[in-house]
Amino acid sequence: MLAVVLVFMCIVASRAKLVPGRVQSVVELVIDFVNNSIIANTLGLKDGKRFAPMLITMFVFILVMNLTGVVPGLNLAGTSVIGLPLLLALWTFVTYVGAGIRKHGVLGYLRAETMPPGIPWPIYILLIPIELLQVVVIRWASLTIRLLANMVAGHMMIVVFIGMTHALLFSGDWIIAISPFAGVMAIGIYGFEIFVAALQAFIFTMLTAVYIQLATSDEH
Repeated sequence: MLAVVLVFMCIVASRAKLVPGRVQSVVELVIDFVNNSIIANTLGLKDGKRFAPMLITMFVFILVMNLTGVVPGLNLAGTSVIGLPLLLALWTFVTYVGAGIRKHGVLGYLRAETMPPGIPWPIYILLIPIELLQVVVIRWASLTIRLLANMVAGHMMIVVFIGMTHALLFSGDWIIAISPFAGVMAIGIYGFEIFVAALQAFIFTMLTAVYIQLATSDEH
């Protein structure tokens, strides 16, 4: 799927025209959606332009790998195997930590993340370890688990309802009459999985942009 997307994007880019055709319009629609709905609203124009290549690539990659779960012959989302969500989450972690250190320096970044202003000093004793754990572990771990769990759950639901339809259809009893209802549910879950695939790509990319914004902002 990665090779297919790379070849497809290269072909579209090489044939790009001022007045886009249907295929180019679809690609530009996806790029504009990420730019306007995620990047511009979260990072603004200056930082948004800087991180746009990463965020657009991330969105398209996650979307395509999520949709492999509903492609006949593949039947398993690439992101339902922990390696891909973990790799993407670590990419996010390295990016926002690197951006924060570049903006504030090492000590300045740690201070900005773990010591928000306006809090009584004794509270920092509890707050600093919690905030540090969130920056170092919780953010990328939650990104990994959220994406993985959603795609695994969707795959399992499709398998369960298709298996139920098959079992009822060949049961050889009056219960065979229920099989069409299970089949309809399987088709419904199939459509819902497409929606979840797009939604999870959006959420993952949006959270990545938010974490970058938190790391590079002057005040929290």
